[in-house]
Amino acid sequence: MKKSNITNYKKTLSKFTTGITVVCFRKNKKIYGKTINSFNALSLKPQLVLFSLGNYSSNFENFFNNNFLSINILSKNQKNISNNFSMKSPKTNIVKFFETDNHIPLIDGCIANLECKIEDKIKKGDHTIFICKVISVQFNNKLEPLNYFNSKYL
Repeated sequence: MKKSNITNYKKTLSKFTTGITVVCFRKNKKIYGKTINSFNALSLKPQLVLFSLGNYSSNFENFFNNNFLSINILSKNQKNISNNFSMKSPKTNIVKFFETDNHIPLIDGCIANLECKIEDKIKKGDHTIFICKVISVQFNNKLEPLNYFNSKYL
């Protein structure tokens, strides 16, 4: 066993394969989004999911003070969208969006999209856990997921 420090911790966690999501919301007619791979199902009854976001992330306060958002599970051909939303100032004009009846922006071409209402926020360490109630969903069985393993896309 190696001593757990930030470098060894990050290398160890990179061995866990994750899917890639982009969390989006609209505020004052502007769309905000952030690439997230810390996404999980939490509960079936009620239908809850969670994700975490670094407290130091760009636009963190806008995320924290928001009530509704979308979680977009990216397909294998959406690496460019993942890379875009991992930047400090992503370009939303290069991404094709569509809206729910509640005016929540969803990314077109994803393997799945969830429309959610934020139910709770828990600050722990240098991240905040967002617990979200799922309002509506859609998925596409014909697409393959974008996966991340060992700090690389699969």
